[in-house]
Amino acid sequence: MLRNREVRIYLLSLFVIIGLAVSVALYISIEATLLVAVLSIVFVAVTYRFTVWRYREIDRLSSYLQEISNGNYKLDVRDNLEGELSLLKSQIYKVTKMLSEQGTHLEEDKQKLTDAISDISHQLKTPLTSMTVMADLLSDPRLSDDKRQEFTHNVQVQLERMEWLVSSLLKLSKIDAGTIQFKREPVSIPTLVQAVTEPMLVPIDIKMQRLQITGERDVAFEGDMKWTTEALINILKNCVEHTPEQGELFIDFSENTLYTEIIIRDTGSGIAKQDVPYIFQRFYKGMNASDDSVGIGLAMAHSIITSQQGELTVRSERGAGTAFQIRFYKAIV
Repeated sequence: MLRNREVRIYLLSLFVIIGLAVSVALYISIEATLLVAVLSIVFVAVTYRFTVWRYREIDRLSSYLQEISNGNYKLDVRDNLEGELSLLKSQIYKVTKMLSEQGTHLEEDKQKLTDAISDISHQLKTPLTSMTVMADLLSDPRLSDDKRQEFTHNVQVQLERMEWLVSSLLKLSKIDAGTIQFKREPVSIPTLVQAVTEPMLVPIDIKMQRLQITGERDVAFEGDMKWTTEALINILKNCVEHTPEQGELFIDFSENTLYTEIIIRDTGSGIAKQDVPYIFQRFYKGMNASDDSVGIGLAMAHSIITSQQGELTVRSERGAGTAFQIRFYKAIV
């Protein structure tokens, strides 16, 4: 405590004042001198005890901060007393809680990054292995032209699949990181549905499926046309893939005072009950998933829709088809 320059100056000033007070009291009377001396001793004792207590509290706070710097965020120094030290303790506790939350978020982000890298490595391993094998076969001079053409086509298919996979993962990473700014502009649902169905008309025609679209022409919502189109294409693509030939696909849309709703449903094989809670998790493949599925399309659709304050739910029954319900809620002032 005495190593503190401010404390030494304070004590020196205090003793000078006491000395002057005693000197003046001597000119008055012995009784006044004794009274001043006693009061001075009491005052110095009280000041000393108070200063020792303050330094003890400050030392505790210093030890607490040292614990925080070592990564221990579980300590709690809050109290319900009044005073500047109590206020300082409360402020330190708030900062500690903030650092703890930030540390938790960083750990979660690190785990997500680790999982993402693991998933990417797993998804790329299969096509890379396949292309390596086919590349070795293509180097064989005895390989027939038909087989060479077949293997070349297979390599091209695997490369396209890898390109789509990497592109989708990059989009998902941007959405997770919050670096994508989704627009908030009026989007006509009939225009949106047209943009969604056009890329899927060829697969629908190949499987001789019937697509029915119902809804009012003036239905709209506020959102991002480009990203919402991509989300709904992934949903419709999933319905097309899981609906047999000559099956039926339906797109219904409507609007009320609370939300704009789009329902995309099919008459396909449906989703197993145990798979429904996990259908929007990335890289999740249900019992009815095709061999080419990697489990990204529905996860991306869910991320895009929920990032626009929307809601995506699914209802399904084995053998009776699946219905995806999208709702974009309106801002209420």
